[in-house]
Amino acid sequence: MLVDGGLSFGGEHPGADARALEKAGYDGAWSAETGHDPLLIVAGAATTTTTLELGTGIVVAFARSPMITATMANDVQLLSRGRLLLGLGSQIKPHIEKRYSMPWSHPAPRMREYVLAMRAIWGCWNDGTPMNFRGEYYRHTLMSPFFNPGPNPYGAPKVYLAAVGELMTEVAGEVADGLLVHPFSTERYIREVTLPALGRGLERSGREFADFPISFSGLIATGETAEEMADAVKRVRAQIAFYGSTPAYRPVLELHGWGDLQSELNTLSKTGEWERMGELIDDDVLNAFSVVAAPSDVGAVVRERLNDVISRFSIYAPYALDDEARQAIVDGLRS
Repeated sequence: MLVDGGLSFGGEHPGADARALEKAGYDGAWSAETGHDPLLIVAGAATTTTTLELGTGIVVAFARSPMITATMANDVQLLSRGRLLLGLGSQIKPHIEKRYSMPWSHPAPRMREYVLAMRAIWGCWNDGTPMNFRGEYYRHTLMSPFFNPGPNPYGAPKVYLAAVGELMTEVAGEVADGLLVHPFSTERYIREVTLPALGRGLERSGREFADFPISFSGLIATGETAEEMADAVKRVRAQIAFYGSTPAYRPVLELHGWGDLQSELNTLSKTGEWERMGELIDDDVLNAFSVVAAPSDVGAVVRERLNDVISRFSIYAPYALDDEARQAIVDGLRS
């Protein structure tokens, strides 16, 4: 199992975090599109590292045209000397329409076309294929020599798709190079819903599970003292509640018979009662969506649950986690 870390604008610049992760022996690092542009962060990390794989977890695809994303990703692929893992996600309708002021449409078929459009663009640059992509959602039919960067010596980046629902997971298996399993996933949901859907997509593309990497950013609640553990658990409950308030993620809760919880969380989120939302996450929900254990035991729990499923794991701790605790988790994951 490969072990990944996280990248942000913390420290001196993005490269400082990346150098530290590479020195600590991590296999990769991911940057999320929250308050900053993940491709910009990864670009900064690319210039200070040599072996660390660099991923975006995620770039919001529908906030950009395929040409914009393909161009930026091509540049980062060059800067990183072929180490980019381009993670894409759809986001949800309110964010696309109200935050990005972009149109919303059927996310799964649109994402499928988005990835195919980028591959057509990269094919034009790398192989000289005429630029003639015509789809239902995107059309790219012009590529003048002045705007063509030419072949990338490292080829096109690998594309990972973030998915929760079955249709998007099928699309990942059909057109992507890897799957980003959403943190709001349980072992049961992954085994009973995600894997069968991924299998259907892989069958359409003529591939098998062995050829397809699955990356999971898993929520961890840990600490060396009772006080640290209590704080970690509180913050993880709040993060689970935040995700659970999203209507698109309701099927994960419904699988466990917790559908009514989603309705409660969504109602509270609309009035900003974030603390109350976290209090609704009981121990059963907490332990289904996260690993609650001492740092030295986290790796064993993760491996027991998902070692036969995932190929890379990222530590997701929505609170301060010191280097010693992180190293204990990494050592356990690699055991």
